[in-house]
Amino acid sequence: MVINKELLEKRRNISEHRPKFVRQESWRYDRLAENWRKPKGKDNKMRLQVSGVPSIVKIGYRGPKISRGLHPSGYVDRLVCNVNEIEKLNPKNEAARISRTVGKLKKKQIVSKAFELGIKVLNPGKSDSNSKLVTSKEANN
Repeated sequence: MVINKELLEKRRNISEHRPKFVRQESWRYDRLAENWRKPKGKDNKMRLQVSGVPSIVKIGYRGPKISRGLHPSGYVDRLVCNVNEIEKLNPKNEAARISRTVGKLKKKQIVSKAFELGIKVLNPGKSDSNSKLVTSKEANN
């Protein structure tokens, strides 16, 4: 179920028109990866934004403010470390991402509480309790 479809669509349309930012002369040398590095030389053509040279990263290429931070599912991504934090989430537009420092036992508790409250968990993992939750969901439907 995808929510905020129009915001995701707007973000996708803007990113389609955004140029692909490449490291200077990465097309020339195999040893240079294409991932972005800011040009810093004194007479650097890319830094000086000379015509015919690839674009550099600027604030004007940024996506719409309202759709920043959205998960590809359309939910607002919230980091959760314990059960109390999951109770504060709004199930209509927020989804939980369990912190990587949370252990197995707490993670099971968080996932079961999220299931009770109807909150989507973005990284539930592959534990035994999750498979039980999935089977109980299927039994309800």
